[in-house]
Amino acid sequence: MEYPVLSGIYQYVSMVIAKAWHGVPWLPSALQVVVYFNVVALGLAVAWLVTVWASASLAGRRRVWDAALVACSPLVAVHAFTNFDALATAFAATGLLAWARRRPVLAGVLLGLGGAAKLYPLMLLGPLLVLCLRSARMREFGRTTAAAAATWVAVNLPIAVLFPNGWAEFFRLNSERPADPDSIYNVVMSFTGWTGFDGPLAPGETPSTLNAVSLAAFVAVCVGIAWLALRAPVRPRVAQLCFLLVAGFLLTNKVWSPQYSLWLVPLAVLALPHRRILLAWMALDAFVWVPRMFYYLGVSNKGLPEQWFTGTVLLRDLAVIALCVLVVRQILRPGEDLVRARGVDDPVGGPLDGAPDAPPRWLPRFLTPRGRPREREPEPATSG
Repeated sequence: MEYPVLSGIYQYVSMVIAKAWHGVPWLPSALQVVVYFNVVALGLAVAWLVTVWASASLAGRRRVWDAALVACSPLVAVHAFTNFDALATAFAATGLLAWARRRPVLAGVLLGLGGAAKLYPLMLLGPLLVLCLRSARMREFGRTTAAAAATWVAVNLPIAVLFPNGWAEFFRLNSERPADPDSIYNVVMSFTGWTGFDGPLAPGETPSTLNAVSLAAFVAVCVGIAWLALRAPVRPRVAQLCFLLVAGFLLTNKVWSPQYSLWLVPLAVLALPHRRILLAWMALDAFVWVPRMFYYLGVSNKGLPEQWFTGTVLLRDLAVIALCVLVVRQILRPGEDLVRARGVDDPVGGPLDGAPDAPPRWLPRFLTPRGRPREREPEPATSG
């Protein structure tokens, strides 16, 4: 099984339901594969409705209509049933909602479940780490991280022990995969004729250099986002950093499967509530599906040359980079942030909402908020 554990379990349960349906004579008959698709699609539709509900709750009543883009995004119309990523978006969105409602343990459990379905929800712990460090809220972060780790282990450990080869397949496949057609590395190869960092690979051969380069690029993105979060004149919002991190991962990763763009939809709406700009990006990203399908047909079957497809991929990447630039601009100029225009601090912040800057004294000066003096760390809370 080439998917993480929870996604694999979802597929297995859907298969059991489809076979059970097929075995009941008085139910409407259909091919098992059709029933299986219907069961899977129903669950994914519910998962996306949960994503919409959580996004609307995080946006708040003043900006609830921003969440309409999560419901009617062109990306959802194209990719909701392409793969199983709606499960992960539901866990990621509800995990952020639990954090926003100051329930750090529940947030960790949901993010851990999301990581067991698709690893990206666990990345959201990174922005929480640097923001909690800046605001002296490390206790809440520690509870969330511990709950996420315990949940991920609880889901994965039984499968890893009972079926070690099946459990490891997801990691083996991702280490041996070459540059994905939608990756920036393939775009460069398409237009330049470059053979890649590792050159031509034999079947099953690991692209070690590409793996190292993509990892190093993502680490550089993480370092840059952490510096921005700690150095910005006003503490960035959680959604802003989450969007930047996930977008940076997709842009630097060797794999950008089409449905991965769904990861960005709720985060983009919460980070940058400019509907026309977001709708333009979503429409462009969804449109990539058309030249992709024509490219897969092959020129001999009246399809398109590869550069038509990789050209639209490049436009998609540039659009995502432009969104990142706008988010960074609003972080550096918080007066332009529409979310904070009405005196709101951070609707997704939870324990961070309204918290003053209190970076630890061991942080060097170049990693403390710019333009304001270092504040004393608050006294630890006592119960009594």
